[in-house]
Amino acid sequence: MNKRKIILVILVFISLLNVFSIMFMSNINVYSDSSSEIVMELNSNRILYEKNANEKKYMASTTKILTAITIIENCKLDAVITVGKETIGVEGSSIYLIEGEKLSIKDLLYGLMLRSGNDCAETLAIACSGSISEFSKLMNETAKKIGANNSNFVNPHGLHNDNHYTTAHDLALISCYAMKNADFREIVATKKIKIPNTMGNYDRILINKNKMLTEFDGSNGIKTGYTKKAGRCLVSSCVRNGLELICVVLDCPPMFEHSKKLLSITYDNYKSYNLVESDNILGFIYDKSGKNHAIHIKKDVVLPLTDNEYKNVKIVYNYPKKIDSELSNNQFVGFVEIYCQNNLIFKQKIYTI
Repeated sequence: MNKRKIILVILVFISLLNVFSIMFMSNINVYSDSSSEIVMELNSNRILYEKNANEKKYMASTTKILTAITIIENCKLDAVITVGKETIGVEGSSIYLIEGEKLSIKDLLYGLMLRSGNDCAETLAIACSGSISEFSKLMNETAKKIGANNSNFVNPHGLHNDNHYTTAHDLALISCYAMKNADFREIVATKKIKIPNTMGNYDRILINKNKMLTEFDGSNGIKTGYTKKAGRCLVSSCVRNGLELICVVLDCPPMFEHSKKLLSITYDNYKSYNLVESDNILGFIYDKSGKNHAIHIKKDVVLPLTDNEYKNVKIVYNYPKKIDSELSNNQFVGFVEIYCQNNLIFKQKIYTI
């Protein structure tokens, strides 16, 4: 084969490689969306976007969002616990705890949320409730309290179990609830921290696996997850111009890229509006004795709205002008209802002052 033919063969080979490369990238783009996703505003729980958000899904280590808030609400964070042999060598992600070492609950929470330590998850669960099964009951009680009614938890880490599942909607509710806790917010927003290794001569340096914290402006949490059956999962939180969003994507190969896209589109279309202030007296109610009671709401009504929604917002104060019983202070008497194009999008309780 002469030199010219050799060069021609090489050029043809390179061209074929380029074609296969383009085909491969095209196949990746087919899977650019998650199988289940939602964007929810943190304070109002208003759903701004969703797809298959109520389908039951496996959620891998995003389970640890509920684990963390359950621990925070039921344990003292400065309490020091001794690592037992039963939680050493748990499969999957780990911070490689050593039997007999002593760590605070908060240190273990950092290991749980930054490095997704399954050994931390089981150590915390047993310290809190005595066993994995008892802690799972507590997790389910917490989930139901939050309103996550289509979920079931059988472990604290998210390793696969057919009976361990949630929905994107439930996971968003759990995340909104958890992010209202100052300790939880501090932990999941931490990019890097040093915690002790009391059985060794070095400290553990924990670097957060959540790339959103360094790659997307305003990000302040929350948790990644992966198993073969759950796929890649991500719960993100972000705040810009007073608007705080929770984004959940489940079974999403490009979970970081897709979450950025969903959040960016939402921020492009929604702004935060203060519609009713808690300092305002909304009106008065006469009770049975003829006494006049001023009424108010306990928390400002702040909602995410598009420009068009804001132009069409209607605020309704739904309460009786008179009531045939005696009223006391701080008594629930009605609702502030927010309508947009005749659709009820939010309501909040009204109380006597």
